[in-house]
Amino acid sequence: MERSFFKNIERKTGVDFDEIMNLANALTYADFSDEKQVRKIVKKVSKLANKPVSSELEEKIVASIIQDGKSLDFSKIEKMMK
Repeated sequence: MERSFFKNIERKTGVDFDEIMNLANALTYADFSDEKQVRKIVKKVSKLANKPVSSELEEKIVASIIQDGKSLDFSKIEKMMK
């Protein structure tokens, strides 16, 4: 993807381009069956989005991701966040 695309996201979200790329790389190579790694990603996304996640919600998100194994269902996670 073009850097301008990410710069546009950076401008709209206030999240630094390098942080976006680090997150994208983490998601690309993540083992979604590894609870420790999934927990780290959930915390990182929460921090980047400036959306605190309670321990209870974190548990639900991590369990959901680990249960599905190798894929993320963003719509399912989005529903949990609401």
